[in-house]
Amino acid sequence: MEIECDPVYAKVDDLLEVLTKSKSLHILLVLHKASGSLIFTKLKSSVDSSGTTVSRRLNELEEYGLVKREVSDSKSISYKLTEKSESLAPIIQSMYDWCLTN
Repeated sequence: MEIECDPVYAKVDDLLEVLTKSKSLHILLVLHKASGSLIFTKLKSSVDSSGTTVSRRLNELEEYGLVKREVSDSKSISYKLTEKSESLAPIIQSMYDWCLTN
């Protein structure tokens, strides 16, 4: 008997590929807790990682539709969660909480 794989699993795999890269979950959680936009330098210091790593992760998260990049009139760049990623925030927080107790 052949078992068919639900095509949604491929979407889950794609999401996990993005989220499991270094600092991706941390960036999303920091942006969620900020309840708004954060400039790059504040975000970088909050996740305690190199500028290169944070920049790469932000670009990947933006490409996947989880982070929105905003450029202000003063040319400062800030980042915030998209509606799509806001719905992921409770799941990410649950994983964080689980790690605290296990």
